[in-house]
Amino acid sequence: MSLNDLSVLVTGSTGSFGKKFIEIALREHRPRRLIVFSRDELKQHDMRTGGYDHPCMRYFLGDVRDTDRLRRAMNGVDVVVHAAALKQVPACEYNPFEAILTNVMGGKAIIDAALDAGVRKVMALSTDKAVAPANLYGATKLCAEKLFVQSNAYSGEKGARFSCVRYGNVMGSRGSVVPLFLKQRKTGTVTVTDPRMTRFWITLEQGVRFVIRCIGLMHGGEVFVPKIPSMNIMDLVKVIAPECAVREVGIRPGEKLHEVLVSEDEARYAVETEDMYVIQPQHSWWLKDNWKDGRTVTDGHRYASDTNTQWLTPQQMAALLEKPA
Repeated sequence: MSLNDLSVLVTGSTGSFGKKFIEIALREHRPRRLIVFSRDELKQHDMRTGGYDHPCMRYFLGDVRDTDRLRRAMNGVDVVVHAAALKQVPACEYNPFEAILTNVMGGKAIIDAALDAGVRKVMALSTDKAVAPANLYGATKLCAEKLFVQSNAYSGEKGARFSCVRYGNVMGSRGSVVPLFLKQRKTGTVTVTDPRMTRFWITLEQGVRFVIRCIGLMHGGEVFVPKIPSMNIMDLVKVIAPECAVREVGIRPGEKLHEVLVSEDEARYAVETEDMYVIQPQHSWWLKDNWKDGRTVTDGHRYASDTNTQWLTPQQMAALLEKPA
């Protein structure tokens, strides 16, 4: 997928994903306009003065809850990448109304504005926490997925197309356990919730490249899931803090022992390619031959971090962590 000569708006673009997306878009593509949409003026100032000041860039202050502001920002926009979210699990549990207003109603505002502004494609970022959610954050992301998939029914044959990308933990992003372990390493003790825990892992750059690629592939309605490696939490500790003592603190409320990216129920209408799963919508407007080249997933298949066939070795994780974000 090329972003050349396109007008692209990224919500939440002062965050980890957004900054990496803009970096790659500026380095490898030639967008006509690249719009930063976020609500934090200080972070936008820091971005602009920190080197993100290309002539094609525009900085829009605004909240994804504000449909009118989104309509103005999306005027003439071809592609929207929706990365804005409240994603800290404890914060969402303690502030449930705020989580719903941003992650669910904010998604509705994105959809309404994109339909009104004539945007061609909208790609929303989701998470493994949306599969059989065990906390409010995951529940809001599941709701958002349902909104974006079903919104294709509102746009008609030639209107906006909406899809989602769903993947696992991003190395080094805010909220990741990696920065926590690096900080705790200085104390000589790291905390682990459960030594059996496994997680999917993806780098920021891999996530961005997957999103850009799927924007080119989408028909509207898919949930794209990359095939990515798993790692046990104790192996991660050995990489980051091999000399440290480990203190087990127990699984926190809303936390899972293992993560799932494609559930058994979703597998019934998913197809598989060499490096991804594509979960297709079960709606009358979906053309069943959109992904006729994909392989049908085996009935009862579950793509989970504990039964994954691809695992990161400590050496591979160490090499990834050495790469600049």
